[in-house]
Amino acid sequence: MIAIAPMMGYTNRHCRYLFRLLSKHTELYTEMVTALALTNGNPERLLAYSAAEKPLVLQVGGSDPILLAHTAALAEEYGFSAINLNAGCPSDRVKQGNFGACLMTQPDLVVDCLAAMRVACQIPVTIKTRIGVDEQDSYDFLQNFVARIAEVSIDTFIIHARKAWLNGLSPKQNRTVPPLTYSTVYRLKQDFPQLKIIINGGVQSIADIDKHLQHVDGVMLGREAIRHPYLVAEFDQHYFDEKKIPSREAVIADYFNYARVQWHQGESKSLLLKPLFAIYTGQPGAKRWRRELFDRFDALV
Repeated sequence: MIAIAPMMGYTNRHCRYLFRLLSKHTELYTEMVTALALTNGNPERLLAYSAAEKPLVLQVGGSDPILLAHTAALAEEYGFSAINLNAGCPSDRVKQGNFGACLMTQPDLVVDCLAAMRVACQIPVTIKTRIGVDEQDSYDFLQNFVARIAEVSIDTFIIHARKAWLNGLSPKQNRTVPPLTYSTVYRLKQDFPQLKIIINGGVQSIADIDKHLQHVDGVMLGREAIRHPYLVAEFDQHYFDEKKIPSREAVIADYFNYARVQWHQGESKSLLLKPLFAIYTGQPGAKRWRRELFDRFDALV
């Protein structure tokens, strides 16, 4: 399995639409949506997506089993392919809400949450976490955490191969400062062969993905997909036996058609065009493309 990670501020529905133009088969994830927001807010707005984005997984944040069960039922009602519980984000916001990475220190609560979600829906329920948190970073800690969760029939674990520091590091620093320890995730797969283990963190190329797939069941690509989106176009040919890679020009034309409709419906132009900024990364004329992107779009609308 190849997937694009949920990333706040990036994997909104427009970004996901672009990724789906680049790849038919790569699994896509929403930005994290909190269970509290879905309970108190407008699900129609928060869960809006295009059918073209599927397979699409809803990532949710929270620690209240009742609210998470309600969210899981909504995820199924709205046609998501699966629902994923965030137990890895280290931001101040999630710490204050007692979810994200701090859940790793509360395995009994995580079990209660996931069990409630499983009862509430028929779609797969999965979890995204890290290899440790703060001083609790031994392999035994991670192994026990995974074993406890697996007891409630959760069989898919997305593991960011870094620990999280809840105090002293910013979310950005937590993506780079704690060292990547891929061997820990590989060992987890060896100890739990019956589970589906997906590795995340620091993946930058097809070669990286190929290396990881020798040890685990899948790979999740994060910010490299934002910095170099056209890399995603290679996935279908390399991993899913598609014969042809879509050209940048064809993808841009299709995306402009989509964006034009969205713009006429009142969507922000800057939000719509942001996913295209890096489409020519590494190619001659990339800077010119970014400089002229808005003018090119304006010429079509």
